[in-house]
Amino acid sequence: MARMTVTALPSPLADAYARLSAAYPQLRVIERAAHEPSPRGPGWVGADELAQGGAALDSYLAWDDAQVLRDYGHKGRPDVIATFGLHRYAWSACLLITVPWLLARRVPHLPPDRVAHHRSEGRMSIEVERFACLPDDPAAGLPGALVVPDEEALRAQVRAAVAEHLGPVLEGFGPRTRRGRRALWGLVTDGVVESLWYVGDLLGEERRAMAELDLLLPGGSAPYTGGSGFRTLTGPAGEELPTRDRASCCFFYTIRPDDTCTTCPRTCDTDRVARLTESAAAA
Repeated sequence: MARMTVTALPSPLADAYARLSAAYPQLRVIERAAHEPSPRGPGWVGADELAQGGAALDSYLAWDDAQVLRDYGHKGRPDVIATFGLHRYAWSACLLITVPWLLARRVPHLPPDRVAHHRSEGRMSIEVERFACLPDDPAAGLPGALVVPDEEALRAQVRAAVAEHLGPVLEGFGPRTRRGRRALWGLVTDGVVESLWYVGDLLGEERRAMAELDLLLPGGSAPYTGGSGFRTLTGPAGEELPTRDRASCCFFYTIRPDDTCTTCPRTCDTDRVARLTESAAAA
């Protein structure tokens, strides 16, 4: 009797993650099958472990503590270190959801127990059991596909998927950041917007990414704090310079008081124009 060869179906998210890693090599996404365990061991931490807020989170934040001391010559406050760690995790975790949405109109749902992070190697291992897509998507008939009727319903899936993943993670980080619920969700809002805006630019899709983010976060989409926050400044030659106002503060000013982020509400428009003009000239 001839033996049957079972060929695994390609992941409906593989192309999007491949494009992400090609454009942004600092993050490599590894999809694993349902029977494969989540990686553990040196360097790895599960998002569910971060959500518990115990020893795994202590070890995770030790990286940020050491980085600040090494790069800036002094230690950061514990709440600042926790905020850095949360911001950096959320920035990468949001891309797991928003990049497939932008590029393929597919939205993976990733509860914390389905994601593990190796931050020093820039790897995230994920198991996707279900994903949302539109009715005309060729992947609509695949196992785990949740078909939604239109683009707005798909955007609702993006918001829900990010909240499903990061909501528990905020519970772990929250007490250490000494921030309230609104400020924590402001940080997530910034993570959604700024990570996709940045990667969209690397992919040659900056303007489309900004337009999609305006629709995704128009304001009033609880639990997110505010909207996408984009606005346009005018450069010295009359050129348009896109910027945004962050919904939260990363506290970097506590490390370097005179050095604020370009999108920080503390940075005035005159300084923003100067920085953005200089960046554009150097590109």
